[in-house]
Amino acid sequence: MLCKVCGLTRAEDVAVCHAMGVDFTGFIFARSPRAVDPRHVSGMPTGAALRVGVFAGMDVDDVCETARLARLDIIQLHGGEEVAFCRAVGPERVIKVLWPERLTPQILAMELERFAPVCAYFLLDAGHGGGGSGRNLPWEALSGIKPPKPWLLAGGLGPDNLALALATCKPGGVDLNSALESAPGVKDHNRLRQAVVLAKTCTPEKRS
Repeated sequence: MLCKVCGLTRAEDVAVCHAMGVDFTGFIFARSPRAVDPRHVSGMPTGAALRVGVFAGMDVDDVCETARLARLDIIQLHGGEEVAFCRAVGPERVIKVLWPERLTPQILAMELERFAPVCAYFLLDAGHGGGGSGRNLPWEALSGIKPPKPWLLAGGLGPDNLALALATCKPGGVDLNSALESAPGVKDHNRLRQAVVLAKTCTPEKRS
């Protein structure tokens, strides 16, 4: 189970993520109360986790320059960017975001196939586009989904609902953010630890 903690703004929160074995640490460079400066991110603690930058509405050159300054490993495209954009950024380092609530199951399947050659991961989020909504997806609608690349489930996930979400959707990973916070960009370390432990101890058998 891959685990990403997003919306990070503080070095102490990043350090807890590393200590808990989080796979991806996420930093937002789009319009958000959790937005950070790339040079601030560059000075964050380093560890085994891959650094993910979340982008929406920027051009390719600005995304790549921000990635360089922030020392990012992965680029999450959260603004409806098209295939050519993903290819220019580098398919091997793209997390492509899709919003199942605005697509029929047939169109979602087509979009997953269309973007599979130009991304390393998919992320399925609640809402209809742009930044994270902080609310849950209708998990039952995703129970039989089989994307052609590993996929992460997002949308209001935390220790109170994570076990049910994982059992229902059976994703390859989770994206955790607002449900772990005491304030925007300030992670509650107890909730963070609880959620990561739940994710990391959820085996395929427990999800079936």
